[in-house]
Amino acid sequence: MMNPIRLFSTTIMSCGLICAVLPAYSQTTKLRPETLEGFNEYVRMTEKSLSKRWAGQRPFLRVYDNPQDLRQVRKGKVVVEQLTSNKIVLIKGGIVHDWVGAMVIPGVHVNTVLGVLQDFNHHKEIYPEVIDSRLTKQESNAFWFYLKLKKKKILTVVLNTDHEARYYQADTNRWYCRSYSLRIAEVSDAGTPAEHELPVGEDHGFLWRLYAYWHLDEVKEGVLVECRTLSLSRDVPYGLGWLIHPIINDLPGESLKETLECTRKAVLAARSIK
Repeated sequence: MMNPIRLFSTTIMSCGLICAVLPAYSQTTKLRPETLEGFNEYVRMTEKSLSKRWAGQRPFLRVYDNPQDLRQVRKGKVVVEQLTSNKIVLIKGGIVHDWVGAMVIPGVHVNTVLGVLQDFNHHKEIYPEVIDSRLTKQESNAFWFYLKLKKKKILTVVLNTDHEARYYQADTNRWYCRSYSLRIAEVSDAGTPAEHELPVGEDHGFLWRLYAYWHLDEVKEGVLVECRTLSLSRDVPYGLGWLIHPIINDLPGESLKETLECTRKAVLAARSIK
């Protein structure tokens, strides 16, 4: 165990370093065309791989590829995995964060899970990061919706975001969804009379894109749920990687795990009402 005095000194030193470097990281930056194209190319490669699962050419869920993870999921754990090594900048001017998580929701049908995922007007009551939400348009299994997000990891960031989600039935008891952010605007002075949006793509670069791929497979014990998220953030200023990388690397995985856990809680609550 670390000596309490040493622990206190280390904590104070870390806080001092954070206070010293955060002003440098808090300078606004601009989403460049080459950064966006790098992300779009990563999305194309990802969807090319996922399309084989949607077409039945590979196991429908990624977790089916890993028997050890599947056993953990069937025991009730939420298994989350990072699919890229974000210790380096993956694309020019930005970082792609690629995470996947899986869980089982016992004793429910796939339609109950779909009902929660598609209930965008109530997402603000389900997910802690969502402080406002509403459905703006629906056409059959295509949904357009607004989310106001609040993300906190040392810094607090508020974002106004618009999304499009399309749901597809792959088989009798299998569904998948592709959800794309259409607009992400960082909110400055959130919660004050001076609250306003920064120009889209000309902000602090905490989140420029957020894509999600949901897979639902109704099985004997309930519904196996898997979600993969791709997000794009700014690159890290030179010399700050040792401090900033742990912050921006961990946040997407933590958000995904919380999203899955809150989804399960909401689905089980919906089942009990029925």
